[in-house]
Amino acid sequence: MGIMSYVKEEIKVIRERDPAIKSNSEVFLYPSFKAILSYRVAHKLYKKKHYFLARWISQRAVRKTGIEIHPGATIGKGLFIDHGSGVIIGETAELGDNVTLYQGVTLGGTGKEQGKRHPTLKDNVMVSAGAKVLGSFTIGENSKIGAGSVVLKEVPPNCTVVGVPGRIVKKDDKKIPRMDMDQVHLPDPISNDIQELQADNMRLHRQIKALKKTMREVYKK
Repeated sequence: MGIMSYVKEEIKVIRERDPAIKSNSEVFLYPSFKAILSYRVAHKLYKKKHYFLARWISQRAVRKTGIEIHPGATIGKGLFIDHGSGVIIGETAELGDNVTLYQGVTLGGTGKEQGKRHPTLKDNVMVSAGAKVLGSFTIGENSKIGAGSVVLKEVPPNCTVVGVPGRIVKKDDKKIPRMDMDQVHLPDPISNDIQELQADNMRLHRQIKALKKTMREVYKK
């Protein structure tokens, strides 16, 4: 694919997923646009084993955009990075088509492993602000990672994950994340657990109160 094809693709992606944009020309101001275009060039050089030049291009892009994409990463079409500051995509990360990443997302490794050490994100995955996906495993298609989550193990398709460490709180959600771009209205398992504990506490309180009343009546007799 030529550079103009990449430019047209990025204009289409950003206009589809960012309601703040009003004109095609604004796309050229987006950090995501600059970072992804730089990655496409650097990745071609990386595959031809021009490693220094590839890293030189990617590091220039980091300084300008705050988005670090290793030129060795494999990225499909339609990647959208919203805002972008602090986003890191590791060398062996693999991203399918139409993936969405928000600011502060890390697709990283867990140490000094060799070989495949970064995550694979299938088509239509959305990773919300500040989330960390660490290790060599797969996030299934159409899945959504909640803001601030830390994901350390595989996620099946059509799931929602939240928390530290990440927990699957919703399965078989067939809605495609890039269509609603909603990173806020997600299930809250901690709040649910607290509510259940409060309900259990109230039941115990009522039982103890009833038991005390029964004991008093027994003593009176």
